[in-house]
Amino acid sequence: MNFSEISHLLSSILSLILGSEMSVIFILIGASLIVALIFLGAFIWSVRSGQYEDDYTPSVRMLFDENKTEKNKPTNTTKKKPD
Repeated sequence: MNFSEISHLLSSILSLILGSEMSVIFILIGASLIVALIFLGAFIWSVRSGQYEDDYTPSVRMLFDENKTEKNKPTNTTKKKPD
C-alpha cells in the first residue's frame, strides 16, 4: 500500500464513522480543547503549589559576589600547639 491508498482508506473510514469529511474539524477542535484544558490545569496546579512565589531572588542572585576562594579553602584542624 502506498501513501495515497492509505490516506484514501483513512478518509473513507472517517467518512463512514462521522458522516462527512467536514466533521473531522469538530474532532480537531475537541482534541485541541482537551489539550488546552490539560495545560490550564497544569498551570493552575503550578501556581497553587508555589512554583511562582519567589520571582525576585533568581534574577538578583547573579549580582551577588561569591567569594569562591574562602569556600574552597581547606581547613587545618590538626594544628600542633606550641610547646
